[in-house]
Amino acid sequence: MSDYHALEYGKFVDDTGTAHDMVPSSVIAAVPAAREAAEQYGRAVRFDFLDDRAVHWLLFQRRRDAEKGSLVGCLLALPIFVFGVGAWPFWDLVASQKPRPFQIAFICIDALILLACLVVAYRLRRPDVVSQTQRNMRCRARLYRKIVVIARRGGADIPSMYPYYGMYATSRKFFPDAPDSPVPPLQEGDGPK
Repeated sequence: MSDYHALEYGKFVDDTGTAHDMVPSSVIAAVPAAREAAEQYGRAVRFDFLDDRAVHWLLFQRRRDAEKGSLVGCLLALPIFVFGVGAWPFWDLVASQKPRPFQIAFICIDALILLACLVVAYRLRRPDVVSQTQRNMRCRARLYRKIVVIARRGGADIPSMYPYYGMYATSRKFFPDAPDSPVPPLQEGDGPK
């Protein structure tokens, strides 16, 4: 889902590609501890977690970022699996019975192919990994998830898996000087119903 306006306002796509309804900020704000966390985290990362439009854009960016990483991962998973894990059965069944020069060549070629796959994955993903704007988005998405958990524990009617994606393990650091991705302008039909 790479078009922000393709889904109706208030819906977002999770990591599996399923569309879900966004929980309104009024539900989160109704829990005092969650509202306080949203305000505290919001000051820390310069983001209004109680602004539905901003959160909607954040969830879209989070999905788009996950799509890019998934595409690179899928494209390179097969060769890494074949030449990484698949090399051991080949070694046991074939290469171990061959002469020493063949074994050395097999190990060198296999290692070079694995290294090339890792370099390609690194080169394809590096711009998004080092982008301070992207890292800020990941930091905000991680904090949004924390706020939602606080609201759920405080009694808010929020589905158990919302926002239906995993945590970012990286990007805990916020970069205050990094530019933000601007929220696209509303089109006809966008906005709260």
